[in-house]
Amino acid sequence: MDERQRPLAVLFTQERKGAARYLLARGTIGLPSLPLYLRTVPGAALLCVAPPLLARLLGRLGWRRAMHRVERSWARAVRRYLRLRLDLEGLEHIESGRSYVVVSLHEGFADILALLHLPLDLRFVARDELFGWRFLGPYLRDTGQIEICPERGLWSFRRLLRETSRMLAEDESLVIFPQGSILGIETAFLSGAFVLARALRRPILPVALTGSHRVWEYPYTPLLRYGQRISLRVLPPIPVELVTSCDPQELRDTVQQQLKAEALSGTMAPPRRFVPTRDGYWDGYAYAIDPAFPELAADIERHRRQETTDRQHPS
Repeated sequence: MDERQRPLAVLFTQERKGAARYLLARGTIGLPSLPLYLRTVPGAALLCVAPPLLARLLGRLGWRRAMHRVERSWARAVRRYLRLRLDLEGLEHIESGRSYVVVSLHEGFADILALLHLPLDLRFVARDELFGWRFLGPYLRDTGQIEICPERGLWSFRRLLRETSRMLAEDESLVIFPQGSILGIETAFLSGAFVLARALRRPILPVALTGSHRVWEYPYTPLLRYGQRISLRVLPPIPVELVTSCDPQELRDTVQQQLKAEALSGTMAPPRRFVPTRDGYWDGYAYAIDPAFPELAADIERHRRQETTDRQHPS
């Protein structure tokens, strides 16, 4: 029996790493087989055009509650279409009508699909480079997502503080990925989210999120996979009293340890791991390695020292 005759249930779960033979969206999305390609084309046309355009329109009109309802409905439709298995736990920790600084682990674009299942009106902090994408950039701007450049440090944080102060009247929650990248579980948390929560006097909602990298691992590979498992676990929130009284760096270390312990507990989908020989070293990007992973931290440090030496003494 050839691939085109096999049941979709088998094709959804087959592993064809690096076999993204059929490409969409200028090569950024790839499918391993013709049946999955033929299934994905109409789905992409239906789900990635009308709902985002409606959300953009509502965002530009300032009808944010309606916009958030469209976004949540869109996320559920995409999850069903891709046959994703979402393990969602801890919703009882979310207080209705409360806005939070949501601090989440980060693995890939499918994180957004999972987080939009939370009963919150969410606004996301996104890297500046995403605002330059042809279709994604206009969506991010029209729906009021917040642009940052982690490599610009203090300037980026000041802009973030200014923009988020304006959103408080909307009773929205802000999602920040403190790792600042999708390299893997080993990347260390930055302090910005915790300093921001303190400045805004908002509780922090920690979210462990794993498995999403398996759905679409771009930019490492364009391969789109159906039928993947994503785990999302909401931990008890950190109240405003603790956020404002604790040192942000200590709070960062505590939340980082809690979220990564959940992610590596074996009860969630396996998290993405950072393997530089496979993924590259991502020179020029602002990231650090969590000291809990000393071997990888030493490898990155050796690489950066060598890079510095090579720049100072070119052959």
